[in-house]
Amino acid sequence: MIIFMGKSERKMTEKREQIIRLWFDMWLRREDLGIRALFAEDAVYVESWGPEYHGVEKIAHWFLEWNTRGTVLRWDIKQFFHRGDETAVEWFFQYQMEETAAAAFDGMTLIRWTKEGKIAFLKEFGCNICTYDPYQNGPVPKFRDESAPWL
Repeated sequence: MIIFMGKSERKMTEKREQIIRLWFDMWLRREDLGIRALFAEDAVYVESWGPEYHGVEKIAHWFLEWNTRGTVLRWDIKQFFHRGDETAVEWFFQYQMEETAAAAFDGMTLIRWTKEGKIAFLKEFGCNICTYDPYQNGPVPKFRDESAPWL
């Protein structure tokens, strides 16, 4: 099915993608380039491994504090999906925390927008990039004894 967007809807999705790209760029640059302009005052942010931040001030604090302990090495956007007041983003993420080795994973972000065009809700989902076929050697699965590096 082909869906055609009107001019105003196209401008809105372009603006949303611009906001998301700016958010990712802030992490890559380790610099707050306007967090309070991107997130609603009462926004909720849920990281893929469990932490949850309520309110733009807490999100801004977490961003600044995290960047004292870690570095985002890559955050590559693969594709966007838009529907109504929601956007999903598929991405690849690589980071390094203080004295540890770099780690990476694939992920998705689900975003819900306010009527004013700010992020109201953001939830991340992670996926291990070290995939394998547990049935490669027969009908009995052989699973790796490891956890995802970001958990």
